Amino acid sequence: MSGTGSVEQPGAHSARARALALLRIRSRAVAVAILPAAAAVVLLVAGAQGHIGGGAWDAVRWAVTVCAVVVLLLAVAVAAAVARARPAVSPTVPLTEEAAPDLYRLVRDLADRLEVPAPSAIALTPDCDSWLEDRTHPAAQQRATDLAKGLSGDRRGRRVPAAPVLVIGSPFLWWMRVAELRAVLAPVVAGTGPSAHPDIAAARRFVRGLDAAVADACVPGQGVVRRVPTAFVGWIARMLLRGCRGHAAEMERCVAAAASVRAQGVDYGLRIVAQEQVGLAYAGWDRLLTRVALPAWRMGRWPSRLDAGVVSALTELSRRDRLAEGFTSRLGERPACDLLEEPGVADEAASLLAARLFHGGPAESGPDWSPVDWQQYPEEVVDRKWRTEAARLHRVLDSLGVSTGVSAGAHRAPAAEPAGTALPTLARVIDHLAAPGGNAEELAAGIGAAVARDEAGAAPAPRNGGPTEGAQAGADPDPLDLWGPVPLPLFPLQPPRTGAELLADHVVAMVCCAAVDTAGAAPGLDWLDGPALLVDGGRSSDLGAPVLSLVEDGDAEPLRSWLSGVGVRTDKPVRLV
Repeated sequence: MSGTGSVEQPGAHSARARALALLRIRSRAVAVAILPAAAAVVLLVAGAQGHIGGGAWDAVRWAVTVCAVVVLLLAVAVAAAVARARPAVSPTVPLTEEAAPDLYRLVRDLADRLEVPAPSAIALTPDCDSWLEDRTHPAAQQRATDLAKGLSGDRRGRRVPAAPVLVIGSPFLWWMRVAELRAVLAPVVAGTGPSAHPDIAAARRFVRGLDAAVADACVPGQGVVRRVPTAFVGWIARMLLRGCRGHAAEMERCVAAAASVRAQGVDYGLRIVAQEQVGLAYAGWDRLLTRVALPAWRMGRWPSRLDAGVVSALTELSRRDRLAEGFTSRLGERPACDLLEEPGVADEAASLLAARLFHGGPAESGPDWSPVDWQQYPEEVVDRKWRTEAARLHRVLDSLGVSTGVSAGAHRAPAAEPAGTALPTLARVIDHLAAPGGNAEELAAGIGAAVARDEAGAAPAPRNGGPTEGAQAGADPDPLDLWGPVPLPLFPLQPPRTGAELLADHVVAMVCCAAVDTAGAAPGLDWLDGPALLVDGGRSSDLGAPVLSLVEDGDAEPLRSWLSGVGVRTDKPVRLV
């Protein structure tokens, strides 16, 4: 097997040329740093041999020497800072070979067919993507070695190989079949060949070091003693990065092209079909996170089987979308998650990491941050979400002085009914919004402020450290410690909601609570749309338009007609949390 054979592929020569260009930039920076020293050496030697002398030359010689010493010290300091800066490492769930022997075997066989070095390790990411990640920096090496000790019981302290780590999107393992995963990973694994080339590897280390130095200079909260030198190092690194940007981007493009060409000989026809599954997996994963997981995270619960849920979501999408017809027939084939020894444990670890990255949850479970199974989701998330929002809506109505029974022109609470004692009925909400002067903008503003207060007070504090559940089978006990003081979430799923959107959500929640309490409806889970109201065993999907008519136009008739058809009693108080 050739370690650098892939650089002979088309595009690899260009990649090496770009790498050499990056190394020349590094060499020029070194030359600039030692130029004053070279001049000082010339002057000192010339003076010692008697070729120059006199007061003027002595002054020049000493000035140049002092300048050379200062420049050399600064250059050494900058070089040391760049070398010690820790490049960003993606938060992942590492998989030891004991936790996934079949997956490691598949990847090694793939590398043998491609004639490239096998990746040094495999890790999972809670996203629909796969890539190679270089973790040869000493900090990453030490972290990976510690993980290997803790997860495999090996206390010999072996160094991690220099080959990059293969990071695989966890949704791929659950949705794709084994042959499809192999076809999708082929061009990714082929990238280990260029990564082993010394020029390309050195160029990448140079660029990553500069990038890490810039990131260190941007860390807030540094004292003056540390801020001044790091700012200087950051300025030098930015200047060098500006000169490297074009060459680095072109080098990576050429590396990807070379890997793609090399992988064409492995499962090329199947890869075209598998790419369709990549797009489908991304669509289902996005819907699952934004519509299903996010409401649970906001309630302090994290679904512990997100990857299993994506299979249900994509199966439902296949059933609804005519373009996806035929995809469900694949489900009879062996899923790629069978390559893991304990798929459930890996799914749980990836689900917790997804909650950290996309919502900012803590690294371990606690009283206010506990896992929830899909069977428990309707009762423990959906119903609780509705009743929490209904209670918040009535608290804001209380603060505005809205009475239980509201009539046109008299939407404030009478003296006989103090604010805070009004019954939590749906009629109270509808009458207030439908009454002239009911002032939905004021209510929306109050809801927005209340949501902000509640989320600020109840948000789980992100912490680095502490073991996650399932760490014994490959989960990272501290997946973000290499990121340093980075605010979480790293990748928020949705922008902040407006007051009007929040008001509509709260009115829907109130309607659902009334339907459950008075009309025999039930909370449910729709894999693509999240919390759902089940009426007579079927999902009710026509509630949004009547609620918007009430909230935006003050027109209550469409909603009253809907409530009458379902049999909801608006005058009955609902149960709140």
